[in-house]
Amino acid sequence: MIPGYLMTNVALHGSAEQRHRALRSLAVDHALSSARIGLSAIINSGQSPDTSLEMPSQNGCVVLGDAGGTQRLPGRPVHLSDRLSEDDPGAYRLWQQLTEVWDFALNAFSRNSLDGGGMVVVSTLRYGEGYDNVMWDGRRLILGDGDGVTFGSVGAGVDVIAHELAHAITSCEAGLLYWAQAGALQESLADVFATQVKQYVADESVDQADWLVGKEVFAPGIDADALRSVAHPGSAYDDAVLGRDPQPSTMSGYVHGVEDNGGIHINSGIPNRAFYLAATNIGGFSWEGAGLIWYAALTSGRLERGARFSEFATLTVEQAARLFPGSDAADAVADAWGQVGLPVGSGRTEREGATW
Repeated sequence: MIPGYLMTNVALHGSAEQRHRALRSLAVDHALSSARIGLSAIINSGQSPDTSLEMPSQNGCVVLGDAGGTQRLPGRPVHLSDRLSEDDPGAYRLWQQLTEVWDFALNAFSRNSLDGGGMVVVSTLRYGEGYDNVMWDGRRLILGDGDGVTFGSVGAGVDVIAHELAHAITSCEAGLLYWAQAGALQESLADVFATQVKQYVADESVDQADWLVGKEVFAPGIDADALRSVAHPGSAYDDAVLGRDPQPSTMSGYVHGVEDNGGIHINSGIPNRAFYLAATNIGGFSWEGAGLIWYAALTSGRLERGARFSEFATLTVEQAARLFPGSDAADAVADAWGQVGLPVGSGRTEREGATW
């Protein structure tokens, strides 16, 4: 959830304590990412990952484990009971959030869990000592507690939980490469899903929402509104230790290079902004308009693993016309992509962002 370049900034510009904690979290990130790559290779080969360590479902849809500050997975089973809210408020909050994401997927998109087939969602909380991140590792959600210095309760918001679980959905539906534009699109789809869940839980229309992702991520004293702004990429934070939010909002600011897997957490601001514009153009509740269109594009079976922004943009316009015939929805979506520098249907390719 928290990109490596942000942790690196903390290590370079923070206090000795911040540096120590950031480097420790970066080391854990690297180990978990390596394990995720190995698991992806197993899944892509057609084999089934070893699930011998998994715990039986306690309520049909969610399983919780508690690592207790260690790096052992899946952790000690957390038994869901009427007293959980009193005995373990952190675990109870996570259970609530996981249930809210499950309910949103079912009620908004008629999707039965992450894989569409009733998959039990396995999560491990309190992973590592002051671990500053949240990750979907390919088969479970892993949450640290945050260090309390730079990062507070990293998994406190339902949008953070929804963002990571969305990676499982995109993996099941499109298997987007985690690199360059395809990777940035995957990150954007996760942010888009996260904002919809947050708005759904709060019963907010597109005009009422703040469009921020990760509002609770940072500790007090950090000059940040959130981890990302879907409405205004590049404005989420500006802090002496963190640096300034590097996300561009249009293709003219597209960031090249190999850092951050080709800028996946940075350039995702471009399709994020397009979604915000489409959602506000259409109005109402995001999951009933633009969100439904984005989901239909993702699940259309036509999104290639190496998809570029322009290809996804075209799919969304087509799906808008299909889902809302006779309305202005397709024009609203096309206008949104045009505003971020990706005119749909013009035949133009985004060469400035297609260098890999």
